[in-house]
Amino acid sequence: MTSRAAHSILVLFVISLGLHSCTKDEGEEKPPNIVFIFADDLGYGDIGSFGATDIKTPNIDKIANEGIKFTSFYSASPICSPSRAGLLTGRLPIRMGIHDVFFPESFTGMPTEEVTIAEILKSKNYKTGIVGKWHLGHQYEFLPLQQGFDSYFGIPYSNDMASVVYMRDNDVEEFKVDQHFITKRYTEEALKFIDKNKDKPFFLYLAHNMPHVPIYASESFVGTSERGLYGDVVQELDWSVGKVLTKLNELDLLENTLVIFSSDNGPWLAMKELGGSAGILREGKQFTFEGGMRVPTVAMWKGKIPKGIVDNDMASQMDWFPTFANLVGYEIPDSIVLDGRNISQVLLNTGKRENSTYLFFDGENNLQAFRSGEWKVKKPYKGNSETPWKKGVAPHDTLLIDLSTDPGEENNLYLDDAQTTKELFHQMEDQYKKLGNLPPPLVIKTPADNSHIDYLRKKEKEDK
Repeated sequence: MTSRAAHSILVLFVISLGLHSCTKDEGEEKPPNIVFIFADDLGYGDIGSFGATDIKTPNIDKIANEGIKFTSFYSASPICSPSRAGLLTGRLPIRMGIHDVFFPESFTGMPTEEVTIAEILKSKNYKTGIVGKWHLGHQYEFLPLQQGFDSYFGIPYSNDMASVVYMRDNDVEEFKVDQHFITKRYTEEALKFIDKNKDKPFFLYLAHNMPHVPIYASESFVGTSERGLYGDVVQELDWSVGKVLTKLNELDLLENTLVIFSSDNGPWLAMKELGGSAGILREGKQFTFEGGMRVPTVAMWKGKIPKGIVDNDMASQMDWFPTFANLVGYEIPDSIVLDGRNISQVLLNTGKRENSTYLFFDGENNLQAFRSGEWKVKKPYKGNSETPWKKGVAPHDTLLIDLSTDPGEENNLYLDDAQTTKELFHQMEDQYKKLGNLPPPLVIKTPADNSHIDYLRKKEKEDK
């Protein structure tokens, strides 16, 4: 055999190996990237695809049109911190003792023994990053890097609290935050994370502070909506969603990325025009009416989720933990007790959620309502006075609502169908008992001792 012939055979052999290798790689199913975009206090009526006509949200609507729109999707709580804990762990916040929102003076946070979405994805070789609001404790042991995230940039709590700062990983990077540019800054950081990790599976949790009060929009968005500053803020959030989608498309990642957009709870109606709209739903944030916990949720995964699906069945933020685990092949150990359900089959339009019941806890972790199928029962409520922080709500008797025809909870069927009400209350109590022993509420903060001020004021009055 001549050296030239031998060389030709060698070249053909190498090409054959290369073709075999390419065929194998192309046939392998790559784990999906996951981008979860979370708004703060965004209402059911604040997005075009959910009925808003005075706020334009073409990019969020695009996710709905090219994927799935959930019309009956619930947060884990009607307030911030518990809802985020439920999302990241797949567990009811009451299981963690999280009943209220954390503050800069809190020495507690989401317990470190909780297993988060970031931790399970990291175990499957994902790069995990959070950009935005954390609000699950700012002491070192509770920060994102100790909860499964590789990187963090953002504000560790709500933007109306004292000492608003930008943190980078475990350290404060900037003490002065111009809130006009929070959304733009988060968007820039999110795009950097995607660029940096484009060649490996990644999980990006983009948790916006907006439209939680105080609301701010950058100059280019002020005056662009038909609903004042609040609408401007939401339209800037939509712009941010568009930038993320564009970046994924430019990097040829859209076909292997699950993109989700949702809100942590309903709109803060006490904030009047600075708050959002619950649309067709009743009440908002802080309440277990539908407006407080049913949140606008859309998802797309090009080539995987069929276009234009509208899912009217119940689902919740706690479902994402088992769903992501299923999608990446993570086997959940028996030691982790979950309240969420795997909804992979719902996303892919191959089946329904296996359970259609839901327990509603208020911001003090009191069990207030229960849903089974299209029926919802709600315990009597004594009502509350209007305050600068909470909308006044009139008292009501036991409620029985058929959500299939009455999502606004206007028609109480309790007196017409006492038997159904009784059966649902039995189901609710049975499911609550099955939660087992629950931990005491975490100490969120303790009051300051102002006895010295009280003494001086008293003395001042006596001296007059």
